[in-house]
Amino acid sequence: SPAVQIAKARGGHIIATASPRNHDFLRKLGADEVIDYNTTKFEDKVKDADVVVNTVDLDTGTRSTKVVKPGGIIVSVVGPTPAEPCAAAKIRCEQTGRVTGELLRPVVDLANEGKFAISIEQQLTLADAARAWESNRAGHTRGKIVLTVAP
Repeated sequence: SPAVQIAKARGGHIIATASPRNHDFLRKLGADEVIDYNTTKFEDKVKDADVVVNTVDLDTGTRSTKVVKPGGIIVSVVGPTPAEPCAAAKIRCEQTGRVTGELLRPVVDLANEGKFAISIEQQLTLADAARAWESNRAGHTRGKIVLTVAP
């Protein structure tokens, strides 16, 4: 969801993939189109994208090489997209690196303008860290899971 908000604020046409329960949520964040990944392969619908942000898995990164136009880019937060399909598609494939204050400044500006917010799905205690981890790994969370640490 952060990628949707940032890309929309920069003027992008946003196509997102999600289960139906998250379609309205993504539209509210700024998605112009939402594809149900349970019934439709995104590579059958999307063509000539400038940018793909892969937050799912390595297979999704490889499949994404089919939808990015030459000269475009795939940015992955889940590991590197294999170099061979990237080179064949004439696209750049990058993995997110270290986040710095300089990189976050535009996000802070968007938040101050009311164009960026983080959705918190659950707030749990540190004692529930294992439950939070399992919930996150299951991949069915809409927002972030926050662990609170008692003073």
